[in-house]
Amino acid sequence: MLVLARRVNEALVIDGDIEITVIEVRNGLVKLGINAPRSRKILRKELVTEVGSENRAATVSGDKQAALRALGLI
Repeated sequence: MLVLARRVNEALVIDGDIEITVIEVRNGLVKLGINAPRSRKILRKELVTEVGSENRAATVSGDKQAALRALGLI
């Protein structure tokens, strides 16, 4: 993982066509602005994780589903 320090109004560029700018930092919350081509998907990680869990749950039988839930995997 690359870790960078940025101040408000500073940006970074990813792969030449995605620009991420720090818009605001307040009360432990960071607001980011993202400029990217519409062809690039930008998703919040918690949504990707949630959808992945739901997809895994949909492909597992009832007994296996209960076991995975007990382990906190779905």
